Amino acid sequence: MTTTPTALKIDFVSDVSCPWCIIGLKALEQAADRLKGEVAIDLHFQPFELNPQMAAQGQDIGEHLHEKYGASPEQSQKNREAIAARGAELGFTFSMDKRSRIYNTFDAHRLLHWAEEKGLQPQLKHALFKAYFTDGQDPSNHDVLVRVAGEVGLDADQARELLASDRYADEVREREQFYLQQGIHSVPAIIINDRHLISGGQPVEVFEQALRQIAAQS
Repeated sequence: MTTTPTALKIDFVSDVSCPWCIIGLKALEQAADRLKGEVAIDLHFQPFELNPQMAAQGQDIGEHLHEKYGASPEQSQKNREAIAARGAELGFTFSMDKRSRIYNTFDAHRLLHWAEEKGLQPQLKHALFKAYFTDGQDPSNHDVLVRVAGEVGLDADQARELLASDRYADEVREREQFYLQQGIHSVPAIIINDRHLISGGQPVEVFEQALRQIAAQS
């Protein structure tokens, strides 16, 4: 006799310029793989902007981290090394030498909103993380966004048309405001079945245990 896996709805609130978000995502996906047959996750990416006021040209990372967190160059370097090590454990490459600036990500979130309608949101999310953190590309640049969209199977011409308009701007802002009003002020924030919150780039084992417990209660 086979049992049907327990379905869990997951809202993954994150930004494509957040290194802990890709760490959390990889760990969550690996936990879900370990629980195949027991749990099936229905994953939805929700928008969050770490730097909604960021200017179009972006800002030097070191300067930004010092302004925002008071981090010294030494502290920033240690954090980068820790992030790169965690990424490597999970099979993700952070090319810290290629990434020198922080950018505005609002248009990337509009593209992700569209990708959800097309059934390609997870693929686009992963590709955007890779474009920024591994390849050092600018996730606010429309040429970059169009190319990445095309690479995951979205229509490149439609993507360019969307980005040239203000399509989905209101929807993205509404979702961002909703999560801020729910008390989400740092990411990743992983909300399971609209009730359970896991914060941060937790280890695979933490996600595995949480998913198993929540599935048992469902």
